[in-house]
Amino acid sequence: MAFLMKSMLSNQVKNLGLGGGGEESKEESTPSDPAAAAGMTREEYEEYQKQMVEEKMERDAAFAQKKAERAVLRVHLREKYRLPKSELDENQIQMAGDDVGLPEDLQKMVAEDQEEEEDKDSILGQLQNIQNMDMDAIKEKAQATFTEMKQAAEQKCSLM
Repeated sequence: MAFLMKSMLSNQVKNLGLGGGGEESKEESTPSDPAAAAGMTREEYEEYQKQMVEEKMERDAAFAQKKAERAVLRVHLREKYRLPKSELDENQIQMAGDDVGLPEDLQKMVAEDQEEEEDKDSILGQLQNIQNMDMDAIKEKAQATFTEMKQAAEQKCSLM
């Protein structure tokens, strides 16, 4: 009796698609040809695969170009702040080719930074910095330093 119940229930479960028997029929119904599985003819499928490969190559080239541009920016910043060079950046630039440069918006930013630094380094820039200084604080620091030096000299010198 138990065997009869088990076989009836397992058949019903298989019909619902919850059992293991349904998987075997799915595998058999799947065509072995990928073109047929995609619903295309063989020629359409080959053309589709060719387009996919070309698009991937274009994406990879654009990605390598972006990586090289970032590497150029890092190299520029390393030179500007006198940091050690990175071989990884140099390798990325070489892989992308010699036509790698900074993007236009980054070139504008670099040019603006250089102008600001040149302004700060000029005499007029230094004069503007002097105007912004707190002269009272500078006088107090100078007097404190002078008195400290005088005290140190008196302690070391037996004549004073």
